[in-house]
Amino acid sequence: MWRFEAGCRTAALLAVVALSLVGCATGGIDSATADIDQSIPTGALPASGQPADPTRVSDEATIRNAVSAADPEQAKVQPLAWANADTGSRGAISEMMEKQDGGVLCRQFKASRESFDGVALYAGDACKGDRGVWYMRNFKPL
Repeated sequence: MWRFEAGCRTAALLAVVALSLVGCATGGIDSATADIDQSIPTGALPASGQPADPTRVSDEATIRNAVSAADPEQAKVQPLAWANADTGSRGAISEMMEKQDGGVLCRQFKASRESFDGVALYAGDACKGDRGVWYMRNFKPL
């Protein structure tokens, strides 16, 4: 009786292993990734491969939100102040121009950033994506 039960357990174990390997042979992970939505814009790592500074990333998001909510005509007349309560940084957005770039609405601007590590001036482009979500296409120090 003992040999019969051990044989059944061994056969069952082999069946489970064989069935799990069938998934690998039929496409496995590659077929599962075909349904991933690639249209959602995400942040990118810096070219150096080092993780981005979280303070700067937070400030960049605050600036992007200010640019997307601003009246471009008013921003031409008077700089738009921004402040990030999470980081303590602040500054002003100036020289904003709205333009269509390949059918995409973008706002080009310059922004100052005063933070604990000093004062810097940046140039950027914020654009409105397909789903109405604004993203920073370009944001670099001058």
